[in-house]
Amino acid sequence: MRPDGPRSAVFFDLDKTVIAKSSTLAFGRPFFQGGLINRRAVLKGAYAQFVFSLAGADAVQMERMRAQITAMCTGWQVDVVHDIVRETLHSIVDPLVYAEAVDLVEAHRAAGREVVIVSSSGAEMVEPIGEMLGVDRVVATRMVVVDGRYTGEIEFYAYGEGKAQAMREVAAERGYDLADCHAYSDSITDLPMLEAVGHPTAVNPDRGLRRAAAERGWPVLEFRRPVALSSRTTQRTQVVTGAAVGVGAAVVGLAWFVRRRALRA
Repeated sequence: MRPDGPRSAVFFDLDKTVIAKSSTLAFGRPFFQGGLINRRAVLKGAYAQFVFSLAGADAVQMERMRAQITAMCTGWQVDVVHDIVRETLHSIVDPLVYAEAVDLVEAHRAAGREVVIVSSSGAEMVEPIGEMLGVDRVVATRMVVVDGRYTGEIEFYAYGEGKAQAMREVAAERGYDLADCHAYSDSITDLPMLEAVGHPTAVNPDRGLRRAAAERGWPVLEFRRPVALSSRTTQRTQVVTGAAVGVGAAVVGLAWFVRRRALRA
């Protein structure tokens, strides 16, 4: 670890922890418009998104979703997926980000922690989302690519114990003690991720995680305010601009006052 680097990290799950929907399913319509999937797949994705928003996804549902997505994307051109995600990212994901999550990210960064997103969604979607959020590092599922196309095989699945192992690798690389680190997630499938750190917190927990959190005495947070990042940026720009104008006016006023006193003397 660099001497001037962060001394600990905070690990965030993405779906229903930082954003209000499944990041993978959210891109269903752009993928349809880009010719990657048919209308039936869009409808199935919309239904899955509805179920996910109500109850989250348990291990069986996650495995079913994984199998469906890997089968569906077999043969897709990687560059096409990248282009669609980049072109539609702000219109699709920007309005879904929880304001409470953004506040938490900023608080942890102010405390000197490295901010890491750990998500079972594909790196093609999670990495641009991470850039948009300004996080330091992303751990996500990676597909096998041959000749610029997905083979349908998974190189690394960021799920369950796989997330916890990836976190241990990040900690070893960066010199963190996971006992000093924080983690946030909504799903019982992320229990290994939460148990890997000294400061776990359940966010919008499903039934299984809510029970586990109660048994372990973990904090529980409820995020309810999705807000466009662009609107937050605009509001902050207005605040900063207003503050700058106020300071400028004060300086001008002070200069006038000093000059007036000098003339009187």
